[in-house]
Amino acid sequence: MREIYFAGGCFWGTEKLFRLIPGVVRTTVGYANGHTENPGYRDVCTDTTGHRETVRVEYDPAAVSLSMLLRAFFLVVDPTVANRQGGDVGSQYQTGVYYTDPADRPTLEEAFARERQKGGPFCVELLPLRCFYPAEEYHQDYLTKNPTGYCHISGAELAAVKKLFE
Repeated sequence: MREIYFAGGCFWGTEKLFRLIPGVVRTTVGYANGHTENPGYRDVCTDTTGHRETVRVEYDPAAVSLSMLLRAFFLVVDPTVANRQGGDVGSQYQTGVYYTDPADRPTLEEAFARERQKGGPFCVELLPLRCFYPAEEYHQDYLTKNPTGYCHISGAELAAVKKLFE
């Protein structure tokens, strides 16, 4: 199994996205790359911790490639805005991809270069993972537990991701 970390705005919708993808074996929502230890949701929402709402994605590379995960990610985020996705505003909603294996860097850079070519500002972070703290239990699988809960990722975007894997 391999792992990669995606910050795509609110982690509820980002987790829902990756749970749709064949080959993703586990997701965990949490807080990444900030400067405080063991933050909670209330801490992260103060806009003072530097943490991003992030989803740890564990996947089987024999079933899905990192390139395909990146394609799915870029289908649902707006890379032209900083510290915001949909109606969610604040530094915890900054988009980013965080990696633990330096061997992933060339694949990540290639995907980022492809997205930058589309023009406009490009505000997605690409960094090594410095830290990750799992979010509180009630955030894990939130949209499965609360199917009418808020999601900044539209049904059309989720359908486009599903289509990538048909």
